[in-house]
Order: sequence, then structure tokens, then C-alpha cells
Amino acid sequence: KGAIGCSLIKGIEFEKEGDMKPILISDLLQDEMKKSDGAPVVDMSVLMGANVANEVAKGDFAEATIGCTKPENGLKWCKLFNTKDFAVQAVTDVAGAELCGAMKNVVALGAGFCDGLGYGGNTKAAIIRIGLKEMQKFCKVFYGDRQIKDETFLESCGVADLVTTCFGGRNRKCADIFAKNIAAGTPKAWDVIEAEELNGQKLQGTGTAQDVMKAIKAKGVVDAFPLFSQIHKIAFEGAKPETIIDMKLEKYY
Repeated sequence: KGAIGCSLIKGIEFEKEGDMKPILISDLLQDEMKKSDGAPVVDMSVLMGANVANEVAKGDFAEATIGCTKPENGLKWCKLFNTKDFAVQAVTDVAGAELCGAMKNVVALGAGFCDGLGYGGNTKAAIIRIGLKEMQKFCKVFYGDRQIKDETFLESCGVADLVTTCFGGRNRKCADIFAKNIAAGTPKAWDVIEAEELNGQKLQGTGTAQDVMKAIKAKGVVDAFPLFSQIHKIAFEGAKPETIIDMKLEKYY
């Protein structure tokens, strides 16, 4: 009774049929833990944020966000995780914090396409800004019943994690290479780039981009997500990387 848990997994699952709705890992863990006879319902929180593992291991200062259901649980986790070089704050928004940890990888593909094309900081900043808006919209379309909070997107789990992923993550790196190879007339498949560049790690943004596309199609809201849609077209439908700036920008201007 009164058990609490915290997921540190960045990513989401999706229903395999029907609405293709995203499924939170924290919800999956909660469901699994209550299957045994007499098992408690564990109140799940999540730890997300701009905390690239190798930099945290080096002791570089980093922040994180606890997404929790109750302030008192958030306080407990903050006391547990907080150190002099790892600053943790809590928001009472599990779904928003957790979805940010997955959706940022899709936006990072768009940032990588910009880098591969040699576009400057202005263009990448526009992709990041629009990407953040679509992350927020996605959260509200699919988990609006979970009290998604606008302020969540200004925490480390939101804009900060998005920025660091769009400048230094593996999804950005591989999308950069993907775009460069297309521009050079020597296209490479995603699995080849992954095998050559990631030393056994896995790309997350490509799979999430495919699942996101299935989800927004099933919901009938593709037109509401021009950036996510264009990233999918470039990554999987043969669109040229330079079309990253040809999306329906009137949605945002």
C-alpha cells in the first residue's frame, strides 16, 4: 500500500491497431506491476530532461524533470535524485513530461536534415520552435484527459531536452548523414547509417516518426502536424530533405 515508482525510460509504445494511440511506458509498468494477486497499484512518476548520459557520467551540470501525479511524490523523488551537479524539479504532469522524452527525437530528425543541408542556426531554430509546438499539440490531442500543463514544455523535459537533442543527439547525427548522402547522390538506408555510426546503439526517432504518423492518420489530424508529416515524408516517402522548409507554414505564421 502506498507504493510509488519512477520510470527513467525515454520512449513510448503505440497500439498496434485501431486508433494507434501512444501508450506511456509508465502506464505499462503500472499495469504489469499490478498483475500479481495482492499487488499494489504503484503510483508512477517519470524522470525526463536534458541529461545526456555520458555528460552526466562525467559530472557536467545537468537538469531533470520529475513528472508526477502528486506534489508530495515529486518532492520525494527530487530529494532522492538531486545532487550538486544534477538539479531536479517536479511538475504534476506525468503524461506531458513522458511524451516530451519521446517526441523530441522526431524533431531532432528535422534538425539533422537542416544540418545535412548546411542550413544555419536560423533555420534550425525555426524547426525547433515549430517542433515544440507540435509536441505540445500531440500531447493535448492524445492525452488531453491527463491534464497536460503548458508549463511542462518550458521545463528541462520540454524545451531543454529538445534543444540538446537537436544539437547533439544520435537522431540529429544520423539525419544529418542521411541528408548529406542524398545531396551527394549516394543515399544510405537508416539501418545502414545506424550500424555504421551508433556503435550498437539504436535510433529512436525513425521508429517514433513512423508510429506518430500512423497515430495522427488514424485520428484524422495529419494537417495539424505539418512538420511531423514532412519529416516522415523525407525519412520514408522519398521527399527531398530540402522540403523540410516547404511544409504548410501558414499553420504557424
